Amino acid sequence: MVTAAQQHTASGPQAPRTFPEGFLWGSATASYQIEGAAAEDGRTPSIWDTYARTPGRVRNGDTGDIATDHYHRWREDVALMADLGIGAYRFSLAWPRIQPTGRGPVVQKGLDFYRRLVDELLDKGIQPVATLYHWDLPQELEDAGGWPERATAERFAEYAALAADALGDRVRTWTTLNEPWCSAFLGYGSGVHAPGRTDPVDALRAAHHLNLAHGLAVQALRDRVPADAQCSVTLNIHHVRPLTGDDADAEAVRRIDALANRVFTGPMLRGAYPEDLLKDTATLTDWSFVRDGDLRQIQQPLDFLGVNYYTPTLVSRADGSGTHTSDGHGRSTHSPWPAADEVAFHQPPGETTAMGWAVDPSGLYDLLGRLAADFPGLPLVITENGAAFDDYADPSGNVNDPARISYLRGHLAAVHQAIADGADVRGYFLWSLLDNFEWAHGYSKRFGAVYVDYPTGTRIPKASARWYSGVARTGVLPGA
Repeated sequence: MVTAAQQHTASGPQAPRTFPEGFLWGSATASYQIEGAAAEDGRTPSIWDTYARTPGRVRNGDTGDIATDHYHRWREDVALMADLGIGAYRFSLAWPRIQPTGRGPVVQKGLDFYRRLVDELLDKGIQPVATLYHWDLPQELEDAGGWPERATAERFAEYAALAADALGDRVRTWTTLNEPWCSAFLGYGSGVHAPGRTDPVDALRAAHHLNLAHGLAVQALRDRVPADAQCSVTLNIHHVRPLTGDDADAEAVRRIDALANRVFTGPMLRGAYPEDLLKDTATLTDWSFVRDGDLRQIQQPLDFLGVNYYTPTLVSRADGSGTHTSDGHGRSTHSPWPAADEVAFHQPPGETTAMGWAVDPSGLYDLLGRLAADFPGLPLVITENGAAFDDYADPSGNVNDPARISYLRGHLAAVHQAIADGADVRGYFLWSLLDNFEWAHGYSKRFGAVYVDYPTGTRIPKASARWYSGVARTGVLPGA
C-alpha cells in the first residue's frame, strides 16, 4: 500500500500537476554568496569576510571578495531571471554595505545599489523579496559581542528601520532573518559558520537574541512600510525522524526538534519557549537572559512563514553508531546541539547530492503537513529548496544536470501533494539562481540553476534552469 506521504514519489508515469492560480515562482540568493565588491563604496567587513580570510576555515582558502560579482553584474542577472520567466526574486541586503559599523548613519551608495536592483526587478515584472539578514553581521558588532548580546538585536531593529525607510516604497515583501538556527548554533556552537565560536551557552543566548531581533524588526517594518506589505521570517525547519521505532529514538527526535525548530517557532509563533527545551538545557543555563516583555516583543503577527528544506534529519539514542558530525551541517569537534550528547545522527538512506544530503521529497511533504497542522491559518512559502551537484560545461558550452531536474521534480510534486492535502503553500523559491560561494565549502559546491564560470564570470543557464522556467511560466509540473 502506498501512503499519502509516498504518492508523490511513487515510481511510474505521472500526469502533469497544475499549481493554484497566483502561486509564486521565484529564485533566491544571499548577499555574501554572490555580491563580491567586499571593500567598495563604503562596505566594511562582515563576520563572513573575517571567517573566510582565516586560514583553515573555508575550503581552498576561498572568500566572497569577488564571489559571482553580482554587485557589478546585477543588471545581467536580472535579465537572466526575466528570460527564465521567474516571477519573484528573494535576495538579502548586506548589513555592512548599508550600515558599515552596524550602528549610526547609512551609506547611500550601498542603499543606491539595492534601489537600482529593486527598480530593475520591478521594471522586468519581477517581485522583489528582501531578506534583512542572511548571516553577514558587521564585524564591529561581533567584536562587541555579536548575537549572544542583547545590544545586537537592538542594532538590528535600527537597521531594519533604515532599510524600510529606503526601500519600503518599492519592496512589498520582507523577511527578517534567514535560518537563525544556523546563525546561532553553527556560528556560536559548532563553529563551522562565522564567527566560528564554540560555546553552547552563547549559542542559546544567540538564539534568543535572534528571536528578539526578529520581533523588533517586524515592529520597525510595520511602522514604516505600507499596510499591504508582507512580513515574514525564514526558518530551516528540520524534519527529524527516528532511526527505529524505539521509545529512546522517539525521545531523541523530541530533543532535537526542540533545539532545531521549537526554539524559534515557540517564541515567534506561540509566545513562549518550550518547557522541555528549558528543562533539557537547564544544566547549561537558567535562561535568565530572557527578560520580562521579551516574548511579547518576539511574537509578532506574520503574513507567512518561510520554510527552507533540503533533506531530512535521522536520529537515534547515542549508541556509538552515529555522531553529531553526521547531521549534514559540517564537521567539528564541537556540537551544534547543546545538551544533546545522548543523541546520534545518521546518514539517511538512498541517493545523495554533492553535499552528501539524502534526496527525500517525502520529508518536505511531511514537514508541510506538520506545519499546516501546528499553525493553522499561517500561510507557508518554500523560500529555499534545491541541490548541489558536480556540474560542468561540456565542450559545446552546455550544462546538463538531469539529477537536479529529478530533485526539483520530486520536491515540487511533494509541494503539490501537500497543497492538495490542505497545506496553504503560496510559493516556491529555487535555491539558487546562481552557482556561488557555498560558505565553508567555498566554490566547490554548485547549487545554481545558472552555471558560473568563476574565472570569467560567464553565466550559462543549466538544463534545470530551462526546465524550471517552463514550470514557472505555466504553473504546471510536467508529468514524468
